[in-house]
Amino acid sequence: MSKSLKRVQHALASAGLAIDVQEMAAGTRTAEAAAKAVGCTPDQIAKSIIFRGQSSGRAMLFITAGGNQVCAEKARRLAGEDLGKADAALIRAETGFAIGGVAPVGHLTPIRAWADPRLFDFDIVYAAAGTPRHIFGIAPGDLLRLSGAALAEFTL
Repeated sequence: MSKSLKRVQHALASAGLAIDVQEMAAGTRTAEAAAKAVGCTPDQIAKSIIFRGQSSGRAMLFITAGGNQVCAEKARRLAGEDLGKADAALIRAETGFAIGGVAPVGHLTPIRAWADPRLFDFDIVYAAAGTPRHIFGIAPGDLLRLSGAALAEFTL
């Protein structure tokens, strides 16, 4: 079992949540692939989008419904600084995850995070569990609490 997957499982268990992480044979690198694997709509997939703060150099997390896109200007206002693309090295260093498997919980270091209100249109949403093949279902309120994300409007 990967260290990344173990960190996610530990974060869920430490929060008192009995959540089964599922391994998907088809892979879940994109919201569309994850939705197809789980049998839900793309918006029920909680995507973890990481940006790099241009001033701080830190990773910032935007958890959005799978069908939504982050609006750069809205995200910039929330972050309080210009945002740029986070490269694989920054993502790995700050979250501990590889691109395609970034989970919204279980990061190596605390991360500033925001969540898309659209996720609250569902009883359960699905998120990456630290690898491109593992996902977990979670109530949006629990996801918000565990990720430390602030609910905010930042999509197009």
